[in-house]
Amino acid sequence: MADRFLLAAVMGWPISQSRSPMLHNFWFAQYGLRGTYVPLAIAPDRLEAALRALPALNFSGCNLTIPLKQKAMAIVDEVDVTAQKIGATSCVVVKEDGRLVGFNNDWYGFVHNVLEFAPDWRADAGPAVVIGAGGGARAVIYGLLARGAREVRLCNRTVERAQALADEFGAAVRVVPWDDRHDVLDGAAMLVNTTSQGMVGQPPLDLLLDRLPITALVNDIVYIPRETPLLVVARERGNRTVTGLGMLLHQGVPAWKAWFGIEPQVTAALRAAIEATL
Repeated sequence: MADRFLLAAVMGWPISQSRSPMLHNFWFAQYGLRGTYVPLAIAPDRLEAALRALPALNFSGCNLTIPLKQKAMAIVDEVDVTAQKIGATSCVVVKEDGRLVGFNNDWYGFVHNVLEFAPDWRADAGPAVVIGAGGGARAVIYGLLARGAREVRLCNRTVERAQALADEFGAAVRVVPWDDRHDVLDGAAMLVNTTSQGMVGQPPLDLLLDRLPITALVNDIVYIPRETPLLVVARERGNRTVTGLGMLLHQGVPAWKAWFGIEPQVTAALRAAIEATL
């Protein structure tokens, strides 16, 4: 690997908001490797051409972000069983023979982000409430179930979309109508927002926390801003909170292991470097 210039990328549309290049180039510098990680603005109708070009350009692989994660599943040569279950591909690995294999590391990022700040967290400690039914929700629900969650209450504005997701994951996932979102927090051990509500430029999540136990852990997978309005309210009322940035940071670990054979560390220095840009 010493005589090779290492390449990886993130593809999305748009892509300028992504902090992935800063994350991965931090690791290139930390490990003294010759290489770079670049942002590529790829429209959905150009995704197949872009992915198929990776082997010829000597890329080790790429990450995928909105709106390409599901479309990539039909393009790559092989889809890992976890990505199949989640229904989205967040990472592509270029094999030595040029084959493209799709993985999903978002669930790993979610789980290890929570464990970094709440090492005693147990997914089976009580019901988890998940707000939203998009790609982020899929990864979060997979992570919760993989860690032993016995009840996931899924709440989304479009109940049909939530029901379709619940049907895929099985009886442990129960759909709750959007109008009941405030009451569904009663007795919950964890609350996770997977929607874009609370992101910079978006209104705050319309959710009252009055029924949420003070003992519940609250996580928002949004990381711009660093602390969303939901997390501010939760923290001020006494709940433990976990911000979303670590989900991005931790999902990079298995990607690097697959691309370069190195298992990097999520350190305080790395987190501080990324947080300084938020």
